[in-house]
Amino acid sequence: MAHPRLPALVHRGVLAGAGREGTASAFERLFAANGWPPRWRDGIFDYHHYHSTAHEALGVAGGGARVQLGGPDGEVVEVAAGDVLVLPAGTGHRRVRASRDFLVVGAYPCGQDYDLCTQPPTPAVLARIEAVPLPAADPAHGPAGPLLAAWGAGGAAR
Repeated sequence: MAHPRLPALVHRGVLAGAGREGTASAFERLFAANGWPPRWRDGIFDYHHYHSTAHEALGVAGGGARVQLGGPDGEVVEVAAGDVLVLPAGTGHRRVRASRDFLVVGAYPCGQDYDLCTQPPTPAVLARIEAVPLPAADPAHGPAGPLLAAWGAGGAAR
């Protein structure tokens, strides 16, 4: 499952190593400053899931992992501490493998609350995904970041 128009983005090396907890705190400050309030610290589920009511930013604060994006047939990407994944609503994702010290900070745009979907989307769910508003800024790079260009035009960027 992928968003029908918007690509997932992978921002490499957004933050340099300040240790796991320091990097997590730095991601929380960065995301909040860009209008994506942080909501949790944890890993990524090892089963395919997506969110139909919110876009999601995942800041890798520690360790590394292989994450599959786009559902069972989707691309597997390697992420490491300092990287940020930005997933449009409806983007299936799961952890394939992770180091023991893997830690992620999860954030969502202001005013968006996430749900947890594991079943194929119904027409109503697809309509809900399409209705999720675009954020005002890139969670990692602010209003001038690449997210607005990639998502504003609905183009394919990575």
